[in-house]
Amino acid sequence: MQFEKVDDIMEEKLKKIFLSHGGVLRTRDLRQSGYYNQKIQKLIEDGEIEQIRRGYYQYMGENAYSEAIIIAALFPDGVVCMESALDFYGYTDRTPSAWHIAVDSKTSRRRFNISYPIVKPHFITAERFVIGITEAEIEGTKLQIYDRERTICDCLLYRNKMEAEVFAGAVRGYLSDEKRNESRLGKYANELRVQKKVREILGIWL
Repeated sequence: MQFEKVDDIMEEKLKKIFLSHGGVLRTRDLRQSGYYNQKIQKLIEDGEIEQIRRGYYQYMGENAYSEAIIIAALFPDGVVCMESALDFYGYTDRTPSAWHIAVDSKTSRRRFNISYPIVKPHFITAERFVIGITEAEIEGTKLQIYDRERTICDCLLYRNKMEAEVFAGAVRGYLSDEKRNESRLGKYANELRVQKKVREILGIWL
């Protein structure tokens, strides 16, 4: 019984440490809390924590943290985009198989060498990257996301890389959305150079 109480106390301590850091800890954070290499390895072997990327760990207790928390911790500069944004706005019935995250084109590709969660990066030039960034709460976590108009402009830009059904659903979803902003769509279309596509595909309904 004595050992069980000690284990419970240690588990609660570990859980609180992860909670205080937003659900994801770096190696140096664990070390500062008294968990060095041997202890860290033991926690992994016991299934209490999981390495999600070199130098980053998540807690694996019964209340393991959501994917959104991991995304926020690993990619604080990233922006939810494309199919993931369509899913958030309700413009698709399909659950994306990966998190679509936009980052500045100068971002290191190595950051995305992770096994979980599955992430599909989109490398965007600096001048285009900042257009339409807003914030949303996903799975209880605040994340940067492209707004409705930027998301639709991206769909027009990358139409040939999308499944026809997903693209059509995105257009229908936007057109039926009472929160759409046509003047903002026009502004973004000009900045992203998709004015012709907006006129051809959306113009007759707007």
